[in-house]
Amino acid sequence: MELGISTFVETTPDVKSGHVISHAERLREVVEEIVLADQVGLDVFGVGEHHREDFAASSPAVVLAAAATQTKNIRLTSAVTVLSSADPVRVYQDFATLDGLSNGRAEIMAGRGSFIESFPLFGYDLRDYEELFEEKLDLLLTLQKSENVTWSGKHRPAIENVSVYPRPVQDPLPIWIGSGGNQESVVRAGLLGLPLVLAIIGGSPLHFAPLVQLYKQAAKHAGHDENKLKVASHSHGFVAQDTETAADLFFPSTAVVMNKLGRERGWSPYTRETFDAARSLNGALYVGDPQTVAEKILHLRKNVGVTRFMLHVPVGTMPHDQVMNAIELFGKEVAPRVREDVAKWEAEQG
Repeated sequence: MELGISTFVETTPDVKSGHVISHAERLREVVEEIVLADQVGLDVFGVGEHHREDFAASSPAVVLAAAATQTKNIRLTSAVTVLSSADPVRVYQDFATLDGLSNGRAEIMAGRGSFIESFPLFGYDLRDYEELFEEKLDLLLTLQKSENVTWSGKHRPAIENVSVYPRPVQDPLPIWIGSGGNQESVVRAGLLGLPLVLAIIGGSPLHFAPLVQLYKQAAKHAGHDENKLKVASHSHGFVAQDTETAADLFFPSTAVVMNKLGRERGWSPYTRETFDAARSLNGALYVGDPQTVAEKILHLRKNVGVTRFMLHVPVGTMPHDQVMNAIELFGKEVAPRVREDVAKWEAEQG
């Protein structure tokens, strides 16, 4: 069971002072967070790609590269790379470069993206949303498999017998598929035999169990060994020494972000009642003291089948020292509990 952190490098107004941290300062903070996550023994750190004022990381590979030479063991991944509006050749080169700098710790998490700002920015038509992702994923996987590439498609100039460099340390460079829970996306990942990341940020995580089974069935149908498949969860959460403190610290900025997105997307208002309900055992928020968070992750492992869990923190702008404390507790207290409990449970399963 792998444990890690993900972030969107948010720069929303501070809920108390209204101060907005600069993109530059927040980027430097995130590098410190990655270094700490490595020091406390976490397995992976993910940085999401966005192209709007309230998120500072438009280029996850650059942010991760800033931490690569300051870390030793932690894996470094996008969360996600919006592949539909990117050039797969440049994506592959960027992460192969990151792989070299980190000596084989880079990963790509490819997704369609739930934010659409990158499409007009890079000149793509949203009407081609699905087609763009399928075509560009095909090219990215072609690059993963071969140094010398010949490829053609509809939305990008063809490549004829061209070699792509640098080559990564890992062969192949890992590519995960990010999904919000769409059946088509999990089937696609299964048929391709690619590891799957599920964004479980609302409702009951247990509702994702049938999607994991669908993913494994698709993989088995395509001839892949379902026992070797990896499934990750990306979920909002926060850790403090006691559960109520964790909730009180995490709610204000979370509510600001969720209500802002809710106004953009037509969601219902996000209230403290909504937040507290999601903190229950079957809810999608992993907020509490180390024991509470560890128990929820084990519950997810047993009932959904995830093999990697990524705690998304912060949601909205929180004081840097609070985020660093949450990461330290997650690495030093939550992760050891989860690993021990999962090992015992798997031994009981035979």
